[in-house]
Parts: sequence; C-alpha cells; structure tokens
Amino acid sequence: MAKLPPAVARLRAAVRGGLADLPTGSLVLVACSGGPDSLALADTVAFCAPRQGLRAGLVSVDHGLQDGSADRAADVAAWARGVGFDPAEAVRVEVGADGGPEGAAREARYAALDAAAERYGAGAVLLGHTRDDQAETVLLALVRGAGPRGIAGMRAVRGRYRRPLLGIARSDTHEACAERGLKPWADPHNDDPRFLRSALRPALDSLVAVLGEDLVANLARTAALVGEDTDYLDALALTALDECRGASAGDGLDAKRLAALPAPIRTRALRAWVLESGVNGAELNHRHLAAVDALVAAWRGQGPAFMPGGIAVRRSGGRLTAAAP
Repeated sequence: MAKLPPAVARLRAAVRGGLADLPTGSLVLVACSGGPDSLALADTVAFCAPRQGLRAGLVSVDHGLQDGSADRAADVAAWARGVGFDPAEAVRVEVGADGGPEGAAREARYAALDAAAERYGAGAVLLGHTRDDQAETVLLALVRGAGPRGIAGMRAVRGRYRRPLLGIARSDTHEACAERGLKPWADPHNDDPRFLRSALRPALDSLVAVLGEDLVANLARTAALVGEDTDYLDALALTALDECRGASAGDGLDAKRLAALPAPIRTRALRAWVLESGVNGAELNHRHLAAVDALVAAWRGQGPAFMPGGIAVRRSGGRLTAAAP
C-alpha cells in the first residue's frame, strides 16, 4: 500500500478528531468556496465522514461580488455531488453595506449557512480556517487594541460551527489539493490590499522572515491559551451576573453588588447583560462598555450611557437598567 502523503494524513487526522463526538448518522455540512482550504477540507470530509458513520453535505455560497461567481459555486456543488456529498448546493446571497465589504459578506454567508443547517438538520457546519488564518486573526485583534476575547481568535467549536483545520498549516491544504489532484480556485480578493486581512498577509510573511517560522504556530497557540482563560472568566461572570439580577428582568442589576466584583468579572458580566438587552455585538466596543462600567465603578450621578441602537443604560436607585429608545 502506498504511503499516504504527510499533508493528506494530517488533514485526515484533524478532521477525524473534529468529528469524533458527533452521533452516528449526523449530517455535517462543509462550507466550501472552492479555494484551497475549504476544498481540501471538503475532500477530506468526503473520505472521513462515511468511515465515521456520518453523512456529508456541502454548501457553496455565491456572494455575487465577482464575475463568474454563480458558475463557480455551481461547479463546486457539482463536484461535491460527484464525490458523494448529499445535499450539495450553491446558494446565492445578497451582500448588504453594513459593516464594510468583509463584514457584510461574512454576515450574509453565515445567514445562508445557518439557513442550510436548519433546512437539512445538520449536526455541524465545518469551516476551512487554518492555523495561518488564526495567526492573522490574532494580529488583527492586536492592531485593533482588542482584549482577550479578540486575541482568543476563532474557536475550534462554537455552536454548530466547527473549524477542524485550526491546527493545520495553510501550506498543508495547498499540498493536499495538489496530492489529491484537486483544482482550487484562487480568490483575487485574497491579494487585494483594500481588504485588511489581505493586506496583512505580506506583512505577516515579513514578520516570519524576521522572527522565524514558529511565529504563525505560536500566535495560534496564544489564541488557544487565551481562549481557555476567557471561557473560564466568562463562566464566572455569568454566575456573578445572575447574582446581581433583580426578581424580574425589568428590575435591572444591583450596582453595589456589581461594584464588589473584580473588574475582569464585572466588565464581562456587564457585556453579557448589555447584549441581552438587544445590542448588536458587532457594534459594541470598549468605549461603550467603559461608559457602562463607569456607572458602577466611577458613579458620580452621571447621565445614561448610550449603546449601539440607541439603548440607554441608566443608574437609578442603586440599580442599572437598559431601555430601548
């Protein structure tokens, strides 16, 4: 028997591990653009899923932002049907303007994937993000001045979404495509400096040249370590939040109890509470949270703190309340 190419072996091991806890008969949907990362993932799932007693499906999202995008998505879906994916479909989405081009496309894509998962009863949706993507995410978080939640980067598992290749180098997905005779699509947006992540890639290459090949792996490892700490602190914060609530949701939070909490727990509890009030998490930033925290930790009778969407957080009678405009 011919020896399995190392890159293919690494991908199969990663995917097997990423699917190991799913019940027999579960459907896993692969989100596949046709690029090397998602195509290598899809090819690996086509091999691994049936051997683990799982069903494999695929969704190729057409954002409609490039010439030929509909044909490309249809070709990916046709390839998927040919190698045994069922269902395998191309889905067209309308990309809005909110959040910039990258953010708007991401929002439309996840909405389509969520809808497909509900439509087919998928147990998991698999994304092709690699270790290199994780390193880029950490650097972008540092550039934005993000806190631990941003530095924690992408999670291997979040809800129905799974990223089994987060420990796999991008070079491995390219090598696996070559070894398996796959013909991935080269997205021109990946080389377009108008997009921040694309502009970052040459800079990351320069950093690797100066700081060494371990940089990407170490950035990804940092994300994993910070993620574990963040999850633990978030869990403590949710417990503390419940202890600060009133008898009903409209009673708000006890400001005195909040003030007694350690700052890392208090700010996390306040963030969770603000999100419960209907604030869009993508629009919430550290300035908003600092203003809410000041109502607790630096109270001097100030007026309300306004959140995205016009939601006002007020302190009155020793309690915090949040109200829509």
